[in-house]
Amino acid sequence: MALSRWNIMIMALCTGLIVANIYYSQPLLVLMSQEFGVSESNAGQVTFFTQVGYALGLLFCVPLGDKLERKGQIIAMTTTAVAALAAAGFSQNILMLKITGLLIGFTSVVPQLILPLAAHLTDAANRGKVIGTIMSGLLVGILLSRTLSGVVGHHWGWRAMFFIAAGISALLVVIMIFTFPQSRPQFTGSYGDLMKSLLTLAKEQPMLREASAINACCFAMFGMFWTTVVFLLSEKPFLYTSEQIGLMGLAAAAGALGAPLIGRIADKKNPRIAIGYGIIFLLAGYAMFYVFQANIIGIIIGIIAIDLGLQGIHVSNQTRIYALLPEARNRLNTVFMTTSFIGTSIGSGLGLWVWSVGKWNGVCLAGTLLILTALVIYLATYKKK
Repeated sequence: MALSRWNIMIMALCTGLIVANIYYSQPLLVLMSQEFGVSESNAGQVTFFTQVGYALGLLFCVPLGDKLERKGQIIAMTTTAVAALAAAGFSQNILMLKITGLLIGFTSVVPQLILPLAAHLTDAANRGKVIGTIMSGLLVGILLSRTLSGVVGHHWGWRAMFFIAAGISALLVVIMIFTFPQSRPQFTGSYGDLMKSLLTLAKEQPMLREASAINACCFAMFGMFWTTVVFLLSEKPFLYTSEQIGLMGLAAAAGALGAPLIGRIADKKNPRIAIGYGIIFLLAGYAMFYVFQANIIGIIIGIIAIDLGLQGIHVSNQTRIYALLPEARNRLNTVFMTTSFIGTSIGSGLGLWVWSVGKWNGVCLAGTLLILTALVIYLATYKKK
């Protein structure tokens, strides 16, 4: 069946609200460190473990979308996420919170099941536009999650956010049951064969390797920034509360509205064009962070720039890989997104270390080096397309 506009909007909504589960903890790190009496860097590991869990979920669960009926798998994963979020709210120490963070990440891979489902049910001429629309939901969810959790954490404490997220996810399960279309899987081999084919795809598809490497560098930059900006804004001259820090997500959401436009460009022109412009936006954003590190307006402009740039890169790369092998979209997405979120995890962990030794100047330098690495890969593979 073809997707209606209503189906697409519901998918975008579910994608945004579920991916938000991964990012609620970031504005709450200072509150967590204060309650459990640990350092900010120690509390920051909650974000790191959540990203690791997401990468593991991508690797071991998303490929099953080529073998199992996708709607049933999506509903089962979201139901499990409800339990993981509730458990986080009951955490009694920082270790338990890290473990539940790992489980939250693992069970929140649903957006990467929804995107291949949407691509499977959309014709090639409109695929970039549909992916861009759903990606808008995903990106707005990522960005506004920080605003919501900052406000909730400031007024009701960090635990309340996890209980609210569990309730939201439970409601989404009901919505999915009644609105999501079904799809027929095409892979008939065993789970072992399915997993082995991931290596085959990575080996035989140079475009997949290129897109994954570029995304990994850019996602590492993204994870580094959002992990450490919490510490920057909580110190002088800002001294912001978790609520005020969360409001930075509103600035980033402005850039997320450009995803459908980027998707249309990918449909009509070579998607690599948008990737190149995206890298330029990332470099401009980090230049703003360095020059205007004590000026909130400059930081806000930088946030808009890096989020718009990341969209251009991610949507364009995802459109390219979905066009390679229609029968293997979940596995292609697994290689692509697992690599991307390994980058996010490394970036988050690296950001904690860089902050401890070089503070914000170190973060700006490390982030710029990651973007330049993506640029080198982009230029080295440009003629291969």
